[in-house]
Amino acid sequence: MKPFCFADGKIIATEAAALHPSDLGLIRGYGIFDFFRTVNYQPLFLEDYLDRFIRSAERTYIPLAYNREELRTIIHQLIQKNDLKEGGIRMVLSGGISENHFSPGEGKLFIFAESLSFPSEDKYQNGIKLLSLEYVRPVAEIKTTNYALAVWHSAGWKKQGAEDVLYYQGSYISESSRSNFFIVKNGQLITPDSNILLGITRKNVIELAGGAQIRPVTFQEIRDADEAFITSTTKVILPVTQIDDLKIGTGKPGPVTLGLLERFRAMVSQNTSVNS
Repeated sequence: MKPFCFADGKIIATEAAALHPSDLGLIRGYGIFDFFRTVNYQPLFLEDYLDRFIRSAERTYIPLAYNREELRTIIHQLIQKNDLKEGGIRMVLSGGISENHFSPGEGKLFIFAESLSFPSEDKYQNGIKLLSLEYVRPVAEIKTTNYALAVWHSAGWKKQGAEDVLYYQGSYISESSRSNFFIVKNGQLITPDSNILLGITRKNVIELAGGAQIRPVTFQEIRDADEAFITSTTKVILPVTQIDDLKIGTGKPGPVTLGLLERFRAMVSQNTSVNS
C-alpha cells in the first residue's frame, strides 16, 4: 500500500484506515470493490470502472455517499498525493453496520493506492496453466469482495504448476477467479456470455479485436481451440497454454493472442502519452 488513502471522508495515512468490527464487510464478507491501473499518472479506463463500481453499489443495495464527479476528483487527488505514476487504485465499499447484522447498511468507502506488478515476461512468452474447478461465483456479474473459495483453493495451485483456475458448471466454462477467458478458433475470438464479471479489459480487447462471439462455451470447444488467453487489469492479455492436463493448440502462445497483447500495450501507451 502507498502512504495515503481515502477513508472517513478525507485523504489520510493508509495505516490509519479502519473498519468497524461489526461491519458486514468483515462479519459477512459483504462488500464490493474495483481495481484499475494508473499509467503516466492517468487512471486507465476510469469512466468504465466508475460505471461498474456505481452500478455494483446499486445492485448490492449498499448506499454510496459519493457521486461520479466526487469519486473522480478523489482518485486524481490520491494519485497526485501518492505520486502514483504507475500503480493501482483499489476502491472498496463495505456492507456497512447493520442493526440485524445481516441487511446492508450505510457502506464505508475506502480508496487505496497500491504498487502494481505484472506476471513475468516468461509467462507471456510461454503461457500459463489453469486448473478447472466447478463453481459459479455468487452474483457473478458484480465485483464483490467474496473470494473465499479462490483464496482457499489457491494454496495448492503452485504445487500443480498452475497460475489460476477456470470455473465451469456442467459442460460450460465461465471465467477465471480474477480474469475473463477467451478461446481463439480459426482467428475468431470466442468468450463466455454468462456467469461472468463483465471485465473492463475484456470489453476493450473485444473492441480492439473488432468483435468476438459472445456465447456459451463448452469444454469440447476448448479441446478444439487454437489458442486461449485470460484478460484482467493486472494480467492484461495472458496466454493460456494448458488446462489441467490438456494442452491448448500447439501448447505455445498463438499469433492472435500475442498480436492482441502487442496492440493493447500500444493502445495504452498512445492514450496515456500526455500527462493528465
